Amino acid sequence: MTKFIASLLSLGFMATAAIAASEIDTNGDGMMTIDEVQAVFPDVSAEAFAEADTNDDGALDDAEMVAGQEQGLLPVAADG
Repeated sequence: MTKFIASLLSLGFMATAAIAASEIDTNGDGMMTIDEVQAVFPDVSAEAFAEADTNDDGALDDAEMVAGQEQGLLPVAADG
């Protein structure tokens, strides 16, 4: 039962992260650049962004965004 509840909570977090990601990705290419991220979250440092960018391609995909949020590198929601 505990695993089920944890799974539901995790899915809710991922849905919240996906909504935030879609709001950040202003050009709709599926990737979030540092400029797009900082336009919504001005306090995100270049260092935090680079740490979240695990494949070092200069942009965050949805998985990197979620992982960065889970690690506390990136905020979860613009209004929260």
